[in-house]
Amino acid sequence: MNILLACETGSRAWGFPSPDSDFDIRIIYIHSKDWYLSLSEKKDSLELMFENNEIDITGWDLRKSLRLLQKSNPPLLERIQSPIIYKADTHFVKEIQQLAGSQYSRIATIHHYLSMAKKFLDELESAETYKLKKFFYALRSAVACKWIVEKEEMPPIEFKKMREGLAIEEKLLKRIEELIDLKATQSETYLHQGEAPLFALMHSCVALAEEQRTSLPASNGSLKDLDAFFLKMVHRYDD
Repeated sequence: MNILLACETGSRAWGFPSPDSDFDIRIIYIHSKDWYLSLSEKKDSLELMFENNEIDITGWDLRKSLRLLQKSNPPLLERIQSPIIYKADTHFVKEIQQLAGSQYSRIATIHHYLSMAKKFLDELESAETYKLKKFFYALRSAVACKWIVEKEEMPPIEFKKMREGLAIEEKLLKRIEELIDLKATQSETYLHQGEAPLFALMHSCVALAEEQRTSLPASNGSLKDLDAFFLKMVHRYDD
């Protein structure tokens, strides 16, 4: 097995970690050619946990990853954009990012972020206080919906790039920065309350997504391109 990409995802890669945030390490790996030339169904993922569950490592085989790429799977799209890289085949990363752009489906991707935004909003608004971690999960998902509706390219993994690339009121952007600074000083158990203007922003993003999601375009990508890339990578690592 060869690692093609090992990177950070989650709050550290998104740009709003707490001091005690876990490390969410995600891997894309490839086997030798003979591993794929088998009639048996083999495990195409891995899961590892270390240091009292503070280091979470999961990985997907290349073939599984490309099948997910064809569906514009958001966790995969985030994985290949991570700003925190532990190990990478740089040629692979550049090529899969290009493929992701051609395979990108706005209508498929928005369903993921819309579902997450609605789920976390419901949980947040059902209690008087809440964890900032959950608040930012909801906020980032809602803003991602706005990005997908208004822009043709994939939403960036880094929340700063996402929110600064959209028309959001300056006072809201400033408050988001203040809360990110606060989160950086507080443990995951810290409880927060209020922030009505940001909740209103989230609801407006969700409403926009609900209105526009069925009219968004699907992917124009080609399975042939994914097959060709898969074969090229298998041959590259079988030498």
